[in-house]
Formats: sequence, structure tokens, C-alpha cells
Amino acid sequence: MHIPDGFLDITTASITYAIFLIYGGYVIKKLRRERTLSEYVPLVSVLATAIFAAQMLNWPIPGGTNLHFVGGALAGIILGLWLGFLSMFLVLFIQCLVFHDGGITALGANVLNMAVIDVLIGYLIYRALTKTLKISNLTHTISVFLGGWLGIIFAGLACGL
Repeated sequence: MHIPDGFLDITTASITYAIFLIYGGYVIKKLRRERTLSEYVPLVSVLATAIFAAQMLNWPIPGGTNLHFVGGALAGIILGLWLGFLSMFLVLFIQCLVFHDGGITALGANVLNMAVIDVLIGYLIYRALTKTLKISNLTHTISVFLGGWLGIIFAGLACGL
């Protein structure tokens, strides 16, 4: 789902960068209000590393492309909205610079899809289901599955749009 460099027109790239920067600024402001950012570094970096490693596992699908884990909903469920965004942003930024998965011009769109939409939808679905259903191992598993599945579905739809 990484959008490559040169794929988006300048208007779309600019709009997605603006949304990403505004949301990212809001996240940093919220985190600074809660605690200092240095308290989060170990937790965010460990999960970002795990997600980064999981994303390296690719498997082919029909049509000449491949599929890999995204991890946005996982980051949102484990870390919450704000730290989940930060963790996924770090993964996408390193992938963009080192592996050229996506590109600098498309980074705003990739962050919007995988670090904002996937984290947000996955987290909100998980929270809504765990609050409405009586918590047991089965309902927790179902909530995690649906959060992850719907998070990536909505991120994919946003990418397509």
C-alpha cells in the first residue's frame, strides 16, 4: 500500500502532507501535555522495531503484487492513538528513506493511510467493541481482529481514493 514517488500530483501530495503535519503537530502537543516525550521513547521504539520487522515479511498475491503486515491497528491498540501514530510514522519514515518504500513526495499520503487512518480506525473499533461487549478472551480476540481488519480496509480505501 506504499504509494511510490511521482505517483501523486502536487495538489494531492500537498494536501496529504498538510493533513499529516497538522495531525502530527496535534499529536505532539497532546503527548507533551500528558507527559514528557522522553518517557515514551523505549515503548514507541520497541514497537516500531517489531512492526518494521513484521512488515519485511511479504507474500505474493494474484495480480503480480505482494502483501505484508501493516501494524497500524496493533500500534493503536497497544499504545493508544497518539503513540500509535508516532510509532507508525517512525516505521514509514525509515522505510521511505532507507528502503524507498514510498517516497518523500508521497510520505504525507502514506502516513495519512497507515499512521492516521489505520491507527485511528483500528483503535476506535477495538475500544468500541471492548466497551460494549463483556470482556473475555474470545471477545478481546474478536475486538483485536476486527480492529485490525477494518483498520486496514479503511486505510486501503483511502489509498485507493
